[in-house]
Amino acid sequence: MSCWSADYATKAYLRTLKMGERGKEPDVTEFISALAAGNNAQLMVMVCASIAGATTLALVAAAHQTGGRVVCILSGLEELHASKKALGHYAKWVEFVIGDARTLFLDAYKGADFVLIDCDINDHKGVFLAAQKVAKHERAIIVGYNALHKGSWWTELKTHFLPIGEGLLVTRIAATDMVGGGQKRSRWVVAIDKFTGEEHVFRVTSPQRKQIET
Repeated sequence: MSCWSADYATKAYLRTLKMGERGKEPDVTEFISALAAGNNAQLMVMVCASIAGATTLALVAAAHQTGGRVVCILSGLEELHASKKALGHYAKWVEFVIGDARTLFLDAYKGADFVLIDCDINDHKGVFLAAQKVAKHERAIIVGYNALHKGSWWTELKTHFLPIGEGLLVTRIAATDMVGGGQKRSRWVVAIDKFTGEEHVFRVTSPQRKQIET
């Protein structure tokens, strides 16, 4: 995964706005799309609890900017047929796979650099841990959505909770980025406009001090 691209993020955000007429949670989908595209994700893998929808379109929009692949893991044939119908002509940009998400991550998608997990799936914690395990050397980003009412299981993980939509969990596997010989640490900041009530999410980076040996 290369450095952050504000241009890719903006274009994916706008593309998702256009596609989002079909979606139910534009605030979530726009954020996901901008995050994936801005990080120039090349292999985007998502795990759906039911059928593919607005969040899948978010990754499709990102893939248009990065030239990456979108893989959608489903639980059965019924969900597959329903997903293709729901996505319409956008379905041709998605590689659908049926199977156990944990097994697929460990066997087939070790190179995924952007993972999107619906926390409504069974064993969402196990899938999250599997994704972290295989992506730990890939500087990947793992996002869980629909996390708001799933308890505090995520506090055991090195992740950030964002109060967007039904709750997002965002994990960046490599927390430090080497830039020009130095290191930068990043964190997510959520600000609420007191006049409009709108939520704004910012990614803030700060340089890490170097230790000088004497």
